[in-house]
Amino acid sequence: MRLVVFASGGGSNFQTLIDRFAAGQSTVTMAGLIASRADAGAIGRAERAGIPVVVAPMGDDEESLLAGALRSFEAELIVLAGYMRLIPSSIVREWWGRIVNVHPALLPAFGGEGMYGGRVHRAVVESGARVTGVTVHYVDEAYDRGPIIAQWPVPVLESDDPAALAARVLKVEHRLLPEVVAAIAGGRVVLGPDGRVHWGPEMFESEAFLMRPPYRDAESADSWEGAEIEITEDDPRSRGPGV
Repeated sequence: MRLVVFASGGGSNFQTLIDRFAAGQSTVTMAGLIASRADAGAIGRAERAGIPVVVAPMGDDEESLLAGALRSFEAELIVLAGYMRLIPSSIVREWWGRIVNVHPALLPAFGGEGMYGGRVHRAVVESGARVTGVTVHYVDEAYDRGPIIAQWPVPVLESDDPAALAARVLKVEHRLLPEVVAAIAGGRVVLGPDGRVHWGPEMFESEAFLMRPPYRDAESADSWEGAEIEITEDDPRSRGPGV
Protein backbone atom coordinates (compact mmCIF):
# COMPACT_ATOMS: atom_id res chain seq x y z
CA MET A 1 0.00 0.00 0.00
CA ARG A 2 1.41 3.37 -1.06
CA LEU A 3 1.29 5.79 1.87
CA VAL A 4 1.44 9.58 1.54
CA VAL A 5 1.80 11.70 4.66
CA PHE A 6 0.66 15.31 5.09
CA ALA A 7 2.55 17.38 7.69
CA SER A 8 2.99 20.99 8.75
CA GLY A 9 5.50 20.77 11.59
CA GLY A 10 8.43 18.81 12.94
CA GLY A 11 7.16 15.44 11.78
CA SER A 12 7.73 13.16 14.77
CA ASN A 13 4.67 11.08 13.85
CA PHE A 14 5.92 10.98 10.28
CA GLN A 15 9.22 9.63 11.62
CA THR A 16 7.46 6.82 13.48
CA LEU A 17 5.87 5.78 10.17
CA ILE A 18 9.25 5.88 8.43
CA ASP A 19 10.75 3.75 11.20
CA ARG A 20 7.88 1.24 11.19
CA PHE A 21 7.54 0.85 7.44
CA ALA A 22 11.15 0.78 6.33
CA ALA A 23 11.71 -0.18 2.70
CA GLY A 24 11.26 -3.88 2.08
CA GLN A 25 10.08 -4.68 5.61
CA SER A 26 6.31 -4.36 5.20
CA THR A 27 3.49 -4.10 2.69
CA VAL A 28 3.47 -0.31 3.19
CA THR A 29 5.57 1.92 0.92
CA MET A 30 6.37 5.46 2.05
CA ALA A 31 5.44 7.05 -1.27
CA GLY A 32 5.71 10.75 -0.44
CA LEU A 33 5.37 13.69 1.92
CA ILE A 34 3.17 16.72 1.29
CA ALA A 35 4.12 19.68 3.48
CA SER A 36 2.07 22.83 3.95
CA ARG A 37 5.19 24.91 4.71
CA ALA A 38 8.62 25.04 3.11
CA ASP A 39 10.22 25.20 6.58
CA ALA A 40 8.39 22.17 8.03
CA GLY A 41 10.79 19.95 9.94
CA ALA A 42 9.18 16.89 8.38
CA ILE A 43 10.84 17.78 5.07
CA GLY A 44 14.31 17.10 6.46
CA ARG A 45 13.13 13.74 7.78
CA ALA A 46 11.78 12.84 4.34
CA GLU A 47 14.97 13.89 2.58
CA ARG A 48 17.12 11.81 4.93
CA ALA A 49 14.90 8.80 4.23
CA GLY A 50 14.87 9.33 0.47
CA ILE A 51 11.14 10.09 0.39
CA PRO A 52 9.97 12.57 -2.28
CA VAL A 53 8.47 15.85 -1.06
CA VAL A 54 5.93 18.29 -2.45
CA VAL A 55 5.30 21.65 -0.73
CA ALA A 56 1.71 22.86 -1.13
CA PRO A 57 1.31 26.18 0.71
CA MET A 58 -2.01 27.92 1.24
CA GLY A 59 -3.15 29.72 -1.90
CA ASP A 60 -5.43 29.64 -4.89
CA ASP A 61 -3.64 26.66 -6.42
CA GLU A 62 -3.40 24.62 -3.20
CA GLU A 63 -6.19 22.22 -4.17
CA SER A 64 -4.73 21.44 -7.58
CA LEU A 65 -1.25 21.03 -6.08
CA LEU A 66 -2.56 18.51 -3.55
CA ALA A 67 -4.52 16.54 -6.13
CA GLY A 68 -1.62 16.49 -8.56
CA ALA A 69 0.86 15.39 -5.90
CA LEU A 70 -1.41 12.58 -4.69
CA ARG A 71 -1.84 11.27 -8.22
CA SER A 72 1.87 11.49 -8.97
CA PHE A 73 2.64 9.57 -5.77
CA GLU A 74 -0.10 7.04 -6.69
CA ALA A 75 -1.47 7.41 -3.16
CA GLU A 76 -3.51 4.55 -1.76
CA LEU A 77 -3.62 5.77 1.84
CA ILE A 78 -3.17 9.32 3.17
CA VAL A 79 -2.20 10.09 6.77
CA LEU A 80 -2.50 13.57 8.25
CA ALA A 81 0.26 13.76 10.86
CA GLY A 82 0.28 17.22 12.36
CA TYR A 83 -1.27 18.80 9.26
CA MET A 84 -2.85 22.16 10.11
CA ARG A 85 -4.98 22.71 7.03
CA LEU A 86 -8.52 21.60 6.22
CA ILE A 87 -8.47 19.06 3.39
CA PRO A 88 -10.46 20.36 0.38
CA SER A 89 -13.79 18.65 -0.17
CA SER A 90 -12.78 17.48 -3.65
CA ILE A 91 -9.80 15.62 -2.17
CA VAL A 92 -11.95 14.06 0.54
CA ARG A 93 -14.46 12.86 -2.04
CA GLU A 94 -11.84 11.40 -4.38
CA TRP A 95 -9.97 9.59 -1.59
CA TRP A 96 -12.95 8.89 0.68
CA GLY A 97 -12.16 6.13 3.16
CA ARG A 98 -8.44 6.44 2.41
CA ILE A 99 -7.55 9.51 4.52
CA VAL A 100 -6.88 9.23 8.24
CA ASN A 101 -5.88 11.78 10.87
CA VAL A 102 -4.29 11.49 14.32
CA HIS A 103 -5.65 13.88 16.97
CA PRO A 104 -4.18 14.39 20.47
CA ALA A 105 -7.43 14.00 22.44
CA LEU A 106 -10.38 11.65 22.76
CA LEU A 107 -12.75 12.95 20.09
CA PRO A 108 -15.36 14.30 19.96
CA ALA A 109 -14.01 16.14 23.02
CA PHE A 110 -11.40 18.85 22.45
CA GLY A 111 -11.64 18.79 18.67
CA GLY A 112 -12.75 21.03 15.85
CA GLU A 113 -11.42 24.13 14.14
CA GLY A 114 -8.52 25.73 15.99
CA MET A 115 -8.00 22.75 18.29
CA TYR A 116 -4.52 21.46 17.56
CA GLY A 117 -1.19 21.00 19.31
CA GLY A 118 -0.73 22.93 22.52
CA ARG A 119 -4.21 24.42 22.30
CA VAL A 120 -5.71 20.97 22.82
CA HIS A 121 -3.59 20.14 25.85
CA ARG A 122 -4.16 23.56 27.43
CA ALA A 123 -7.92 23.10 27.04
CA VAL A 124 -7.74 19.63 28.59
CA VAL A 125 -5.76 20.83 31.62
CA GLU A 126 -7.98 23.88 32.14
CA SER A 127 -11.14 21.77 31.90
CA GLY A 128 -10.14 19.60 34.86
CA ALA A 129 -10.53 16.41 32.81
CA ARG A 130 -8.89 13.37 34.41
CA VAL A 131 -8.44 11.44 31.15
CA THR A 132 -7.43 12.50 27.66
CA GLY A 133 -5.88 10.41 24.91
CA VAL A 134 -5.31 9.90 21.20
CA THR A 135 -7.80 9.37 18.39
CA VAL A 136 -7.15 8.09 14.88
CA HIS A 137 -10.11 8.67 12.57
CA TYR A 138 -11.13 8.79 8.96
CA VAL A 139 -11.28 12.29 7.50
CA ASP A 140 -14.40 13.99 6.16
CA GLU A 141 -15.06 17.61 5.16
CA ALA A 142 -14.93 19.01 8.72
CA TYR A 143 -12.16 19.20 11.29
CA ASP A 144 -11.92 16.14 13.56
CA ARG A 145 -15.38 14.80 12.70
CA GLY A 146 -14.90 11.65 10.62
CA PRO A 147 -15.57 8.06 11.76
CA ILE A 148 -13.33 7.01 14.64
CA ILE A 149 -10.99 4.08 13.99
CA ALA A 150 -9.17 3.75 17.32
CA GLN A 151 -8.66 5.59 20.59
CA TRP A 152 -6.20 5.20 23.44
CA PRO A 153 -6.74 6.89 26.84
CA VAL A 154 -3.98 8.78 28.65
CA PRO A 155 -4.21 9.90 32.31
CA VAL A 156 -4.14 13.59 33.19
CA LEU A 157 -2.13 14.08 36.39
CA GLU A 158 -2.83 16.81 38.93
CA SER A 159 0.70 18.14 38.40
CA ASP A 160 0.34 18.38 34.61
CA ASP A 161 0.83 21.55 32.64
CA PRO A 162 0.09 21.54 28.90
CA ALA A 163 3.70 20.72 27.98
CA ALA A 164 3.92 17.72 30.33
CA LEU A 165 0.60 16.38 29.10
CA ALA A 166 1.59 16.90 25.47
CA ALA A 167 4.74 14.83 25.97
CA ARG A 168 2.77 11.96 27.49
CA VAL A 169 0.12 12.01 24.76
CA LEU A 170 2.73 12.18 21.99
CA LYS A 171 4.24 8.89 23.13
CA VAL A 172 0.86 7.26 22.64
CA GLU A 173 0.45 8.88 19.22
CA HIS A 174 3.74 7.25 18.25
CA ARG A 175 2.38 3.84 19.28
CA LEU A 176 -1.19 4.03 18.01
CA LEU A 177 -0.78 5.64 14.58
CA PRO A 178 1.58 3.00 13.08
CA GLU A 179 -0.64 0.20 14.42
CA VAL A 180 -3.71 1.67 12.74
CA VAL A 181 -1.86 2.17 9.45
CA ALA A 182 -0.65 -1.44 9.59
CA ALA A 183 -4.22 -2.62 10.30
CA ILE A 184 -5.61 -0.69 7.33
CA ALA A 185 -2.85 -1.93 5.03
CA GLY A 186 -3.48 -5.49 6.18
CA GLY A 187 -7.22 -5.26 5.56
CA ARG A 188 -8.04 -5.69 9.25
CA VAL A 189 -10.02 -2.45 9.39
CA VAL A 190 -12.22 -0.86 6.72
CA LEU A 191 -14.71 1.94 6.39
CA GLY A 192 -17.92 0.27 5.28
CA PRO A 193 -20.59 1.60 2.92
CA ASP A 194 -22.66 2.32 6.04
CA GLY A 195 -20.09 4.92 7.08
CA ARG A 196 -19.01 2.87 10.09
CA VAL A 197 -15.59 1.45 10.88
CA HIS A 198 -15.39 -2.35 10.79
CA TRP A 199 -12.54 -4.30 12.42
CA GLY A 200 -11.74 -7.88 11.48
CA PRO A 201 -12.06 -10.32 14.40
CA GLU A 202 -8.39 -11.32 14.12
CA MET A 203 -7.39 -7.81 15.23
CA PHE A 204 -8.81 -8.41 18.70
CA GLU A 205 -6.44 -11.32 19.21
CA SER A 206 -3.38 -9.46 17.94
CA GLU A 207 -0.44 -8.31 20.02
CA ALA A 208 -1.20 -4.69 19.11
CA PHE A 209 -4.73 -4.90 20.51
CA LEU A 210 -3.74 -6.80 23.66
CA MET A 211 -0.67 -4.75 24.57
CA ARG A 212 -0.90 -2.77 27.77
CA PRO A 213 -0.73 1.03 27.92
CA PRO A 214 2.81 2.31 27.38
CA TYR A 215 3.38 3.60 30.88
CA ARG A 216 4.71 1.96 34.05
CA ASP A 217 4.18 4.68 36.61
CA ALA A 218 1.22 7.02 36.39
CA GLU A 219 3.12 9.67 38.30
CA SER A 220 6.06 9.87 35.89
CA ALA A 221 5.86 11.21 32.37
CA ASP A 222 9.29 9.66 31.65
CA SER A 223 8.47 6.16 32.89
CA TRP A 224 6.71 4.32 30.05
CA GLU A 225 6.94 0.75 28.72
CA GLY A 226 4.59 -1.92 29.54
CA ALA A 227 2.53 -2.22 32.69
CA GLU A 228 -0.98 -1.12 33.51
CA ILE A 229 -1.97 1.71 35.83
CA GLU A 230 -4.00 0.47 38.76
CA ILE A 231 -6.39 3.09 40.12
CA THR A 232 -7.89 2.31 43.52
CA GLU A 233 -10.81 3.87 45.33
CA ASP A 234 -8.35 5.93 47.39
CA ASP A 235 -6.72 7.42 44.31
CA PRO A 236 -8.04 10.96 43.62
CA ARG A 237 -8.19 10.13 39.90
CA SER A 238 -11.00 7.67 40.65
CA ARG A 239 -13.30 10.43 41.87
CA GLY A 240 -15.60 12.54 39.79
CA PRO A 241 -15.34 16.32 39.43
CA GLY A 242 -15.81 18.20 42.68
CA VAL A 243 -15.56 15.10 44.89
